Amino acid sequence: MLKEIVLLMLGSILINNFVFAYFLGTCPYLGVTDKLSSSLSLGAATTFVMTLTAPIVWLINNYLLVRFNLIFLQNVTFILVIAVLVQLVEMFIRKTSPVLYRTLGIFLPLITTNCCILFLAILIPIREYSLVTSLFFGIGSGLGFMLALIIMAGIREELSLADIPPSLKGAPLTLILAGLIALSFMGFAGLL
Repeated sequence: MLKEIVLLMLGSILINNFVFAYFLGTCPYLGVTDKLSSSLSLGAATTFVMTLTAPIVWLINNYLLVRFNLIFLQNVTFILVIAVLVQLVEMFIRKTSPVLYRTLGIFLPLITTNCCILFLAILIPIREYSLVTSLFFGIGSGLGFMLALIIMAGIREELSLADIPPSLKGAPLTLILAGLIALSFMGFAGLL
């Protein structure tokens, strides 16, 4: 069981990373990665939401939706769970760190619409994970998302000091970087 959990987490972080393997969550991936500090903060908030979403979705799906034959309400229910969790995180950050709240700006409430979190919620019943496996899948997926943000932010901060041709500054270079990083992470899939 421990080996399966470790492999699931490593797979979620490196091989089946939602950003690099499925190209999900690209809006915050490209929009928040100007500074390492904001990327780390948003990554931590998203990881927290993903970690809580996974077991809650499993519980609701198995004890309510499946039991009462309400499978058709899965997507709506999952979106509702995600929205409630994001609101709790947003209220917590607003109270504890107003500076961080202003730094994250619009991207904090947009965690609700981050397709990575909904994809996580949808995959849990499809892959028939247990409660414990769901929890670790949420943690690994969140850490994978945070890793993607941190890598991109670190590279972009270094490149802000470099002499870059004007035609590549901004979005063109960011998209080239995103493609190269995704290609390099696809190499992890060959290790298995």
